[in-house]
Amino acid sequence: MRLPAKVRLILRNPLRFVLGVFSAFRANQGLLLSGAVAYYTLLSIVPMFALILVLLSQVMDQHQLLDTARTYLELVAADQSEALIAQVTVFLNEWKLVGVAGLAILLFFSSFAFTVLENAMSVIFHHRVAIHRRHFLISAILPYFYILLMALGLMTVSVISAALNHAQIGPLSVLGHTVSLSGAAAALIYLLGVVGEALLLTSLYLVMPVGKIAFRHAVIGGVTATLLWEGTRHILVWYFATLSLVNIVYGSFASAIVILLSFEVAAIILLLGAQVIAEYERLDPGGEQDLGLHT
Repeated sequence: MRLPAKVRLILRNPLRFVLGVFSAFRANQGLLLSGAVAYYTLLSIVPMFALILVLLSQVMDQHQLLDTARTYLELVAADQSEALIAQVTVFLNEWKLVGVAGLAILLFFSSFAFTVLENAMSVIFHHRVAIHRRHFLISAILPYFYILLMALGLMTVSVISAALNHAQIGPLSVLGHTVSLSGAAAALIYLLGVVGEALLLTSLYLVMPVGKIAFRHAVIGGVTATLLWEGTRHILVWYFATLSLVNIVYGSFASAIVILLSFEVAAIILLLGAQVIAEYERLDPGGEQDLGLHT
């Protein structure tokens, strides 16, 4: 099967394409955009999970939901998921004191991260913005669509987890080896979380930029960003546990700093993936001299 012309162009000089991606990322103020996305994610994540759990707890077991939310947060907040869950739990126990107006405010703050991410994507895909325009109502609805999507994902994983827990009757013996069903269930929940993460990232690459992005490009970007983040997340956990002086330097602010740094690294990976897609779209197969030189 003959490879697309753009792929052949990249394979002839992959280093030049990679350098072009980083050059364009720097020209687009990628680190500044990542910092904005990380800050607003930190601002949004507790209200978002609190709102989702308040709604789902009306029809599902609260403890099961918290366990599933803890697994989700471990995928995005390095080793600080317990701090986030503790704050969400406090709100969950007192949510009736907030009232309808308070829940509406939570919904508003929950949307900030997705709104800022859409703006960051518009900078990276500025060649699309010059051609296509998105109706402001679509931009207004998109964040709440993703909140609903995350709620459905949390509910689905919670139901599967509950079913697995009810099905556990003890360890199994397979080819002379003892297999713990509880360990298998935990591994399955983690795997579902990673798959959900990849699907969410794929949808972000597919929907957030204006115009139409090829589905295969979005899938490649989503899977690549997920694998990069999973590897980086484990490095961050090890670093903060063994080498970091953040607890000494920042004291009681350490948890917030660690979470913010984790979100910053995740945002850099996410926007770099978007930059790769943008640079790929702008390649000129008819002229190798244009490879990776767009700014």
